[in-house]
Amino acid sequence: MPKLTIHHLEVRFQVEGDDGAVFTRLFNRHIQAWSRLYEDARARTRKTEAERRFGDGEDPS
Repeated sequence: MPKLTIHHLEVRFQVEGDDGAVFTRLFNRHIQAWSRLYEDARARTRKTEAERRFGDGEDPS
């Protein structure tokens, strides 16, 4: 998949009620989901690195 860079993105939406509150609620929901995915990926990376080091430093005799 080729790398894509977005230089300018504008999003408009209309909501009923307090725009700031709706934005905050949606932002919090999505940033929390992103954070969970990010932390899961970091945990997998740490586990993989630990598995690759398994046995390193052991005396072969």
